Amino acid sequence: MKAIDSTVRLATGREMPVMGLGTWQLERDTSEVVAEALRSGYRMIDTSGDYGTEPGVGEGLRGSGINRADVFVVTKVEEDEDAYQSTREGLDAMGIDYADLMLVHRPPDDGAGEALWQGLRRARDEHLTRDIGVSNYTTEQIDALISDSGETPAVNQIEWSPFGWDRGMLDYANEHGIVIQAYSPLTRGERLDHEVLTGIAETHGKTPAQVVLRWQLQLGVVPLPKANAIDHLHENADIFDFELSDGEMARIGGLNEHYSALGSLPYV
Repeated sequence: MKAIDSTVRLATGREMPVMGLGTWQLERDTSEVVAEALRSGYRMIDTSGDYGTEPGVGEGLRGSGINRADVFVVTKVEEDEDAYQSTREGLDAMGIDYADLMLVHRPPDDGAGEALWQGLRRARDEHLTRDIGVSNYTTEQIDALISDSGETPAVNQIEWSPFGWDRGMLDYANEHGIVIQAYSPLTRGERLDHEVLTGIAETHGKTPAQVVLRWQLQLGVVPLPKANAIDHLHENADIFDFELSDGEMARIGGLNEHYSALGSLPYV
């Protein structure tokens, strides 16, 4: 992992960047931030129709000067939608022909969303997306999808930070060849002043946010930090010139108390 465009191999054999830009609550100046991110070296953008940022992502992609084929686009379908039709609508909103990864945003209240999963499989088979996965799923819900379809999600996108993560989920993902994408990886700016993070950051001449993102990379988790300000965009990307020791990794991981910036971790 020498640069932000380094990749991790999905179980399908395709490559996904080790870090991306999250766009939740990035409704203002979405296209400008996305374009700057891509010009700065980011190669993955995460969005959703639920976020309201798909049009801005598409505009930013076209305005960046970066070839579409060189950008990994992630978007999602909602639990109350027709997954196949929603995939088409999302692509239309962005003005692109395919997504690189489509996710079920969250499981429905009455089960694992087998019908949603079948809709994404159809979209994949018709080349509307290259890979498919889930978000906010428990291991039991993923097992249900696998049992029903015989296919394992390539990704589970979940909230993940030093203060809120789960070793059982990490082990399960590793065993099943599932890559964890981390949303709200910086706890929305909360608790970054913790003395463990500030102390390690000072040792490396980095910020606490950079230390948190580096911890995730070394765990094998793919962070999707949001950045409203251009300087934060660049700061978040400047994490490939240092490495945390085993002791530092353990100290950061030891901060875990299943904390959630949203109120709860649905996968625990």
